[in-house]
Amino acid sequence: MSPLLPGLGFLLLLLGCQGAAAAGTELCSSSPVNESAVCASVPSASQEQLLEVARGQRSPCSLSFGQLACAQGPWLQDLQDDFLLSLFSCLASKPSTALDPEYSILFFSKYDARKLLASLSLFSQQSPQVALSQEWSLVLLSGLWERMLREPGVGSPAVLLPWLRQGLLPLLPHPRLGPCLRAKRVSCQMFQLLVAALDGVYSQLSVEEQRNLYSGIKQFLTQPGPGQSCHSPNSTAWFRNFLGSFLEHATVEDLQLFGDEATLQKFARDPENVELVGNLTLLRETAQYYTLLLTSAPALPLASLPDRLLCYLSPGAVANLSREEALGVAQRLGRSCPWSRGMPGASLAPQELQVASSLLRSLDDSSPAMLAALGQAALGLSVSRIQENIPEEHLEAALPALGRVQGWRAEQARAVVNKLLSSGYQILDGQSLAQLGTLVGGLNSSTLWSLSPEVVLEALQLPGFAQHVDTLPSALKRILVEKVSSRVGHPAELVKLIPSALASSIPKSLLVFGEEKPNLQDLNSKPWSREQAAMFFSDVVKAEPDFNRLSQSVLQGFTCAAASTVGAERVQELARVMRKKKVRLGQDQLSCLLRMVTLQGTPQDWDTYPQDLLLFLSPSDYAGNCSQFFTNVGKANEDVLPREAPQRQQLLLEALECLGVSGTQISKGNAEILGWLVCELGEEYIRSSGGSLLKDLSQCGSFLPEQEEAIRDVLSSGNTTFGPPAAWSAFTLSELSRFIPVLGPSILQQIPKKALTTWLRNFAWDSHLSREELATVVGELLPRRHKRAEGCPAELEITEAMMNNDLMNVAYTPEQLRACLRNISKENQLYLESHLSDVLAYPFSNPQLAVLKDYLHERYPDGYPDSVLSAMGPLLPWLSPEEISSWRMSSAATLAAFLGTRPPDSLASAAIKRYLELGNALNATALDAIGTTYVCLLNATQLKAIDPSSLKLASLDPSACSQETKNLLYQKAKEAFSDQHRLPAYYELILPYLGGAPAADLKVLSKDDVNMNVSTFVTLRRDSLMLLTPREVQGLLGVHLPELAQWQSRAPVRNWLARQKQSELDKLQVGLTGGVQEGYINLVTPKFPETSSAPLGSMATVFHLLPALLLSFLTVSILS
Repeated sequence: MSPLLPGLGFLLLLLGCQGAAAAGTELCSSSPVNESAVCASVPSASQEQLLEVARGQRSPCSLSFGQLACAQGPWLQDLQDDFLLSLFSCLASKPSTALDPEYSILFFSKYDARKLLASLSLFSQQSPQVALSQEWSLVLLSGLWERMLREPGVGSPAVLLPWLRQGLLPLLPHPRLGPCLRAKRVSCQMFQLLVAALDGVYSQLSVEEQRNLYSGIKQFLTQPGPGQSCHSPNSTAWFRNFLGSFLEHATVEDLQLFGDEATLQKFARDPENVELVGNLTLLRETAQYYTLLLTSAPALPLASLPDRLLCYLSPGAVANLSREEALGVAQRLGRSCPWSRGMPGASLAPQELQVASSLLRSLDDSSPAMLAALGQAALGLSVSRIQENIPEEHLEAALPALGRVQGWRAEQARAVVNKLLSSGYQILDGQSLAQLGTLVGGLNSSTLWSLSPEVVLEALQLPGFAQHVDTLPSALKRILVEKVSSRVGHPAELVKLIPSALASSIPKSLLVFGEEKPNLQDLNSKPWSREQAAMFFSDVVKAEPDFNRLSQSVLQGFTCAAASTVGAERVQELARVMRKKKVRLGQDQLSCLLRMVTLQGTPQDWDTYPQDLLLFLSPSDYAGNCSQFFTNVGKANEDVLPREAPQRQQLLLEALECLGVSGTQISKGNAEILGWLVCELGEEYIRSSGGSLLKDLSQCGSFLPEQEEAIRDVLSSGNTTFGPPAAWSAFTLSELSRFIPVLGPSILQQIPKKALTTWLRNFAWDSHLSREELATVVGELLPRRHKRAEGCPAELEITEAMMNNDLMNVAYTPEQLRACLRNISKENQLYLESHLSDVLAYPFSNPQLAVLKDYLHERYPDGYPDSVLSAMGPLLPWLSPEEISSWRMSSAATLAAFLGTRPPDSLASAAIKRYLELGNALNATALDAIGTTYVCLLNATQLKAIDPSSLKLASLDPSACSQETKNLLYQKAKEAFSDQHRLPAYYELILPYLGGAPAADLKVLSKDDVNMNVSTFVTLRRDSLMLLTPREVQGLLGVHLPELAQWQSRAPVRNWLARQKQSELDKLQVGLTGGVQEGYINLVTPKFPETSSAPLGSMATVFHLLPALLLSFLTVSILS
């Protein structure tokens, strides 16, 4: 949490109680306090003692709170302004007592007001981390509040606001403020001033502080008692006066606590409230409800609605508009709504899509002028309307405007483009292609292949068109790149002509410059992948004297071979530039970089090098203290080390030792130092530390099973700041969203259904959770027992409105969904199929998904069209290879669309087989679609059918495949890259395929200073590896040779060592042992396995032939 504003801490500690009237109001004493009675049993503190505290000669902790409170007032004025900082730190370590509320009132009543405000402000600025308990926060706030009330004119904003903003605010975000203020009988007028003060600093608060404050405000306004709601007959600006910006955290249920619907409608229409809401970002469901209050009878004119609320209009609110009104609203939608601004690829959310569709139904006019005037609202055009109601000539005339609309769904774009092409629209030049603009995604692969390279080149050079290709599927991007590359003879020219949106689709083999000098400005301007940048990194670093001129994208292509050619000092310079530009490298790159920068000794300035290098060091290598070392490690990129990497646990053990952690409890301070290493803590640490680690653990990407169990135990105990699951709210779930996949049925079943539903409506749609993870929550909202559906209830009829409801999945049992799909109208059936990807994105439960799959199977018994295949992801568990064998897998783009849903191997294999059965080739697009994920599924026949020219343009890694697959692909790759084998980039090109390389090729490679990683070396073909000499291995590994010693006890290095002369190994000077000693004969009968993952089988018998035995043998031979 960021440091609070001066004075903010106190108020923040009071607001937001969950039933705290009984738990906290006894700590909120009010004046008057009987000083004689209260101080009767308190030992007196002398003036000298207080002076010693003021001079810093005595610790403030040496005096009790009671002694300070009962001291004479003038003595307290000698205390320094930083005294409260020390006092609050002392109090934080002690439990509060029954008398402390009265001590608080006495103590602060004796303080001079100006001195007190100065001291409070200093406390807030210098120590926002003082961990005051909830009880102490209430005690101190109570005394400060009473002191404030004694100020003359405190009812006026001029007096009150400085106290609130400079004095009390640090204590306000607290769960018990509302009831405490009620207990002090704070008036609505005073409370309104308090809300105004908080509203003034709202934007500077963290979200957690805002929510805590809102919770307290709500508690104050909803406590039982006369006048509790602070409603006034003289003003309807209630939201402005008593909620202000905190309205952003109100749910619909909260609003309904503040008044009945008639009252809320009256409040909603107040001009001050309307102005307020127009500048806020309300919760999604709250915004819809507020808009409904404004548009329900008697409805306000839509022209008076804030632009932001137009995004939440209900379909009914726009159903009966005139042509002019509908067009006006549509244009305002396009200008105002976040979902319809020019974010590439961002389409409408379901609710907003429904509003846009309803608006367009009020517009029967489909003239070019009307289509052009719609702007972003054109996204509401249904596929059926495009296909059936808009003449082709109107579409073509409006194309310049339609091509500027951002966020077309694939189905809409296809409908528009197909209609244009079928009516005679021809793409004869770059201008006619570029005119499609954002609709270019509607072109299919066969149409793109039919275009001439000149047309594509011309279009990509036209202003604006290049950015529209960014949202194309990868298969279509690849086609455009291949078209351009077929007419460009040099990599430098290709880099110049290909726009940034297509740069990542350039095959890496086309980025090998050879003798050609790359243009640094062009390279720097493009976003390269690590593998692409590796192709030209060597060329760049050799030619560029100033590494600061290299972009982050280029620098991430760092290769060991390139680094070894520029010298150790230049590599250190390069590493420092990488630190400044925050370049992220992979594990192998960092391992090489570390070895290169330490060639001349361990640097003392590690803080100027990439932070991720520290992952491979120990604290003893670091010039600073170990605490600083692990602070930096905790900020490094944890993804560099695989989850199972032993370095992770080693770093954790060293960190715990450094921090002096002997038990299993981790303090908040230590957790901050550990950073991502918290994710490595065992379940015993998670349990022992209770809820204090939850915030840190929420940053972890994944958990081990035992960690998940510990997190469940901590959360279900109820002994955290979140309370027991039965008391969780939608806001609680929002804070715990990272843990939702961990919760499990036992906890989910305890959470109130209302909280789950509110969370789904307001927070889930914008969360990081996957559809499958959200589906587990939805499953808890569905009935446990499903009755047989007698038919489709009228309220559950599958309509456009229902399909645009992102809680559609909560509305149906599986039986009801089946019944309603059987009764769906033709019109709604077409709508479902044109919006299938949107509907399947809802988190349906598994039984519901099975019903949807059955529906599609009945609808398409002969196989799914392309538009359905790309949306099949959620339905994969219910597909079978037999079904796929009947599909129309007509193109590589279609195969790519299906494989992009990440099906299991059995389905992927069936899809590839079907694709090939239909006569399609394994071209570059198909190979890229198959990728590393599925390449091992190809059999020998399929592998042999691959054209090397296609493999050259693909990116595969068969390292996890069978040895036969590796061997076949290596030979294909060797042929594919044969024209580049003398260039430095050849090694990076052939590297993924080296697991199938014969020994002869490895021997040649050992002469090229490739600096092979040991992790690659140990995956080479076993028979090839065993034939390498120590010198050849040294040539292959280069700077990585010393790492071989770490592998010498493991296969296959152990087996290779056993075949070498120890004297030859000693010449390498890296500490290798296990070779054959002089005077020994090593007889080896190798048995090499078929797959590289199997251990090398060999039988070796070593005979030590004594000189006497040799002499006897020779004597017998001579005599015979």
